[in-house]
Amino acid sequence: MGAENCLTGIRVLDLTQFEAGPSCTEVLAWLGAEVVKLENPKSGDPGRQINNPDGADAHYFLQYNANKKSITVDLKSPRGLALAKDLAAHADVFIENFAPGAIERLGLGPDVIRTLNPAIIYAQVKGFGTGSPFEKNLAFDMIAQACGGTMSVTGDADGPPIKPGATIGDTGTGMLMAISVLGALHRRTRTGEGEHLQVAMQDAMFQYIRGAFARQTSTGKAAQRAGNGSVMSRNPPMGIYPCLGGGPNDYVYVYTSRANPEHWRRLLGVIGREELIGDPRFETADARRENEAEVDAMVADWTRQHSKQDAMRIIGAAGIPAGAVLDTNELLHDPTFEQRGITQTIQHPKIGPYKMAAFPVRFSGRPAPLHPAPLLGQHTNEVLGEWLGLGSDDVGALRESGVIG
Repeated sequence: MGAENCLTGIRVLDLTQFEAGPSCTEVLAWLGAEVVKLENPKSGDPGRQINNPDGADAHYFLQYNANKKSITVDLKSPRGLALAKDLAAHADVFIENFAPGAIERLGLGPDVIRTLNPAIIYAQVKGFGTGSPFEKNLAFDMIAQACGGTMSVTGDADGPPIKPGATIGDTGTGMLMAISVLGALHRRTRTGEGEHLQVAMQDAMFQYIRGAFARQTSTGKAAQRAGNGSVMSRNPPMGIYPCLGGGPNDYVYVYTSRANPEHWRRLLGVIGREELIGDPRFETADARRENEAEVDAMVADWTRQHSKQDAMRIIGAAGIPAGAVLDTNELLHDPTFEQRGITQTIQHPKIGPYKMAAFPVRFSGRPAPLHPAPLLGQHTNEVLGEWLGLGSDDVGALRESGVIG
């Protein structure tokens, strides 16, 4: 058994682009669904063109479209639109994240598709929710993070809001939709009923700042930015501390939990300051907060003498949460991730060997297999033949007329 067997037999017609929608369908593909990207014959998913190397798809596109197939259909031609409807009639899931109203103007809205295929799971990812005063506005990751609250709780307390580096607005929304698609598919096995799923990127952000909402409701005031601390509460020492080397990411995060006073006492032993155990200036979380600058200084004095990896190892071995600040280069070239299958090297037909992150969940002890993102239209003949039973002459005629690429 493995991840690739979980959704065997499930067909997904994927009309998504950029990241939020493709993140969702990529997970379904990793879990074994046959995900077919239906793309414009001329340019395909716009994500293919983002800083792309000459003659090849963008690395951005490769990251979000692994394990999928691609067909090209001109949806603005009557025959192309009919093909898309035929494919939807044979699909289990239909998902799109076009601009507001675009899918309906094409004639592929939920009412149309669910009439053709009542058992289909029709999924839509949008920037703003139905009924929102901004529901017709365009949105990307950073817009969702601004309007959804994540920026407001990110950054230094005395500084401006900052966009988190992780694309929570895009991939974070896609993960919530993937979970919902799986739930709807599971229910369908019992009832035979389809579903219409919608998620707005702004609304999805609420799931990722529930701790901040807890702070809001407990104090009656907006949750404040806490820098490298927590919006819930401060408990020094907690944050990043400089390490040997002085590089831009030579830091280690050290966290002492308010719920476990032993963290602080153990840390004093690690940094050679056992004489401060029981000192009233530092013994409680509240006392350490009042003397936070002095606490941070003594921890930093120790971390500056160690590499971030050694600091993480030594502090962690003492039973204190600690994490080196690892950059993308360090992570991608750490052999332990490749040995565990968390990163895998694929052979892309245009780029050659290409290492990327795989799906991290293990099934029966191993992660899902990884296959390269498709070239534009690579699987058109295969999908039209297998899904719709079209022969080579039929496909050739479609290609000759420009309906497919």
